[in-house]
Amino acid sequence: MTAAQRREQLLEIARELFAERGYEGTSVEEIAARAGVSKPVVYEHFGGKEGAYAVVVDREVRTLHDSIRAALTTPGAGSRELLERGAMALLDYIDERPDGFRIVARDSSIGHPTGSFASILSDIAVQVEDILEGEFSKLGHDPKFAGLYAQALVGLVAMTGQQWLENREPDRLVVARHLINLAWNGMAHLKPDPKLITESIDRRRLEELDGEEAS
Repeated sequence: MTAAQRREQLLEIARELFAERGYEGTSVEEIAARAGVSKPVVYEHFGGKEGAYAVVVDREVRTLHDSIRAALTTPGAGSRELLERGAMALLDYIDERPDGFRIVARDSSIGHPTGSFASILSDIAVQVEDILEGEFSKLGHDPKFAGLYAQALVGLVAMTGQQWLENREPDRLVVARHLINLAWNGMAHLKPDPKLITESIDRRRLEELDGEEAS
């Protein structure tokens, strides 16, 4: 096995272990043992567990970012198509690289502050915000709230994806259909000045209490 092949083998094993046990639960000894090499080999390639973890996270973050970016910049695509492609890109990543997603979603910020799941989702939300600003303007809504809705949409897909990963049912295409159904049709019926029903209920109750005290 060449040095490059050994490095890839170690990374694949480290990726599996980090996904199974997390960063804290994985040791250099386990990586070496599963690869059938001595600990110094792991240190030679990565300098230790943290080095291997940083490489694994960096690869997963770049893979996820690249797939989402490609989906959200599809030439000639309309707003709904871009959102559909973005949702499918995230679900495809979860389906095809479950180990990588578990690492990124759980504790990727360890030794890699720019790779936390929250940071990744925030970057994706910025791209979605650009899409929604145009839609909000068309619908007569205030574009300044596009960022809020973008965060909500990205969080909706990400959290649903995390739950879906546990049993992979229904099919990810079906999941995507329902997510976009909720997101897009929900936006189609947005009110320009939304209110909570609890606001009027609480106000009425407060008025009733004031009236009782006055009497």
